[in-house]
Amino acid sequence: MIRGIRGAITVERNEAGEIIAATETLLREMVRANDVAAHDVSFVLISVTDDITAAFPAQALRRLDGWTYVPVMCTREIPVPGSLPRCIRVMMTVETDKRQDEICHVYLKDAAMLRPDLSLTKKTEM
Repeated sequence: MIRGIRGAITVERNEAGEIIAATETLLREMVRANDVAAHDVSFVLISVTDDITAAFPAQALRRLDGWTYVPVMCTREIPVPGSLPRCIRVMMTVETDKRQDEICHVYLKDAAMLRPDLSLTKKTEM
């Protein structure tokens, strides 16, 4: 079954190093929390808010061993007034035997407020 794993993280500054490092942290945590192997990933879609322009966060995926051939694409979020600033969101589609309610979605830093009902913290309390 193909399942989606969601994640998000915020950055303090629009700086290339911080954007790539934060994205790598998020990806590694999504992989760890869901026991994901690169060969089970269909694709990864990464979106950013309009205030993130200093780097392509997809570069972080190439820092993960074995992820060379995983398709990845960056896009922009809809600029909704009042939405969370400096936010990087990830949708990772994977082949897994897990049920939807067994997937651990990962929301880090200020992004934890986006979906506290589905966050990794909530799952680990269960």
